[in-house]
Amino acid sequence: MAGLLKYNNPTVEPQMSKYRLSHIEYLESEAIHVMREIAAEFERPALMFSGGKDSICLLRLAEKAFRPGDFPFPLLNVDTGHNFPEVIEFRDRRAEELGAKLIVRTVEEAIQKGIATPKPGEVGRNRLQIPTLLRAIEEFEFDAAIGGARRDEEKARAKERFFSLRDDFGQWDPKGQRPEPWNLYNGQIHKGENMRIFPISNWTELDVWQYLEREKLEVPSIYYSHKREVVRRGGQWLPVCDLAPLTEGEESKTLSVRVRTIGDIISSGMIESEVTDCAGIIQEIAAARVTERGSRADDKVSETSMEDRKKQGYF
Repeated sequence: MAGLLKYNNPTVEPQMSKYRLSHIEYLESEAIHVMREIAAEFERPALMFSGGKDSICLLRLAEKAFRPGDFPFPLLNVDTGHNFPEVIEFRDRRAEELGAKLIVRTVEEAIQKGIATPKPGEVGRNRLQIPTLLRAIEEFEFDAAIGGARRDEEKARAKERFFSLRDDFGQWDPKGQRPEPWNLYNGQIHKGENMRIFPISNWTELDVWQYLEREKLEVPSIYYSHKREVVRRGGQWLPVCDLAPLTEGEESKTLSVRVRTIGDIISSGMIESEVTDCAGIIQEIAAARVTERGSRADDKVSETSMEDRKKQGYF
């Protein structure tokens, strides 16, 4: 009788109504829902796995969505050949640990086959990832490619929905985004088209690191402070390496640095830092006044460099 009076009393809140998801739990739940929608709507999806922090989160979300079964998609990586060795080692090891099929297509091979053509004097290879990726999608007949892009990274990515349609040339029309009311996703495509899908689109850089900390996930060592020879170029510290040696008049320094975002080794800026764990990175991000992609030299070619690449087929 006492229990009945409790639930009939409007001043007493039932225990069940106290259930709430935390911010990170809500984002995780949303992303897992998107993962399962992909498995339900597409026949040949692939998950883009570079070994970077965002794709590491995608793998954990895929584990939670589909384990103990196998992933309903292979892992796909477009290797520029200009990568940090630490990232490539981590990529291969993590795929093996999960028992996932890893498909790697290289820009170097695409250049040799005439699929990708460098411009005179072009050193970076981010643009050359576009034809390499499009050929891989065509080769394996993927109808969806899952990526770790987030809206907070860059203004062009803020224009995309969870499901982002690419036409039969692999190109993106920012004005042709499909509405997604009430988390309903339209995955219908015509022959030759494919969908780029971003389960963590609503996450921020801070969310990613809070999730990595909560899940106790390993990341490549270059995300943490380490000693490296760097040179000041374009207002940022860039790694000194065989692909980008010192030029006349330049002086290098050996500093304690880390990366916030990983791209070509010749264009990924380093920040001075002594942080060696997720908790320290979370504190750094909370105090930062520069976006993570503010340290990517390839994004500074023009005001619309990212959007221009995405229209051509870039992820």
